[in-house]
Amino acid sequence: MIQTKQYRAVVLRGSSILDRYTLREFFWPFVFCVIGFTVILLSGVLFELIDLFLVKKVPIKTVIKMLIYYLPGIVVMTLPVAALFSTLIGLGRMNEDSEMIIMCSSGLPYWRIMIPVVIAGLIISGVTYVVNEEIVPWTNHEFHKLFRELVYQEDAPLIEENIFFLGGENRYFYINEVNKQLRQLKNVLVYETGPDQFPRMITATSGTYKDHHWILHDGIVQNFDEDGYVSYQTRFETMQIITPDTSDLYFGNQKTSDEMSRKELKEHIDRFQRSGLKVLSFVVDYHLKLALPMASFIFVLFAAPLSLFSKSSKSFGVAVSLVVTLLYYVATPVCRSLAINEVFPPLFAAWLTNGVFALIGIVLLIRADRLH
Repeated sequence: MIQTKQYRAVVLRGSSILDRYTLREFFWPFVFCVIGFTVILLSGVLFELIDLFLVKKVPIKTVIKMLIYYLPGIVVMTLPVAALFSTLIGLGRMNEDSEMIIMCSSGLPYWRIMIPVVIAGLIISGVTYVVNEEIVPWTNHEFHKLFRELVYQEDAPLIEENIFFLGGENRYFYINEVNKQLRQLKNVLVYETGPDQFPRMITATSGTYKDHHWILHDGIVQNFDEDGYVSYQTRFETMQIITPDTSDLYFGNQKTSDEMSRKELKEHIDRFQRSGLKVLSFVVDYHLKLALPMASFIFVLFAAPLSLFSKSSKSFGVAVSLVVTLLYYVATPVCRSLAINEVFPPLFAAWLTNGVFALIGIVLLIRADRLH
């Protein structure tokens, strides 16, 4: 009995040492991959920023500020790919040098050896989600706001198509098509809310804009009651809307889903769904804001048992990582498009790719002991 307890103590102490060793094999490739992929992805926007500096004579301080704003969004994009690469390369190297077999000889099954790396993937996903919620929306918005102001300061004001944006207090605009040269609009929707009144929706087939004035043509005004039903409706040939601040309207208040946190996006969805509007793109993006940060954990769960197939850690790891990354980041927008076109439910579409890779990873993890 005493010998059994001593043996368990030795195994437990040995397990903690092996856990630290396994994490070290994962950690340094992960750091190098994050730095490398960040530099590669930054190179694209860097050319545009250099063009602003050289051609448009934008001050270097502004260019550096834009680069700093752009950086957090790039870093969170690299984390899942870096987790995939480092898992395949780190564990693949241990398998290639027969270290996995030596570890198993101490009484540890393969799935137990992989636990610290899987936990590391879960932590990376958690950090990614927090950064995506608290930092990235704000930095993305500041970057795009500066970029719009610099690029379009000599042209007509930039109005993004197919985006809800704030246009004055409690008023939201949605524009399907914009002709910036003629300042003409097509398929305009205006959604107005107030603290002491039920929402009102204005739709128009066309319109024009200049300074603080929006002129809408051939439209309908609908008032809604507390249950979301139309309580009043009337048609109009021409309607004028005056906005309080053009610069804020055009540059400061337009936000894509990348510039909103998950909480802010949910508020937009609830606001428009109460009036019966379909905002499927927002709904899918809302679920993706949780699904995409989980990619680090999913990739590690998938790659950890897969690394046991490696006979050449670097070439195998690089090849599989490239293929998996390509499949994941092609399948995700395809699923998003299918959800927007009502082929898949939004929640199912957002998590489908994660689910497939997670299922494969779990099956491989269960069968890991049979792979050698």
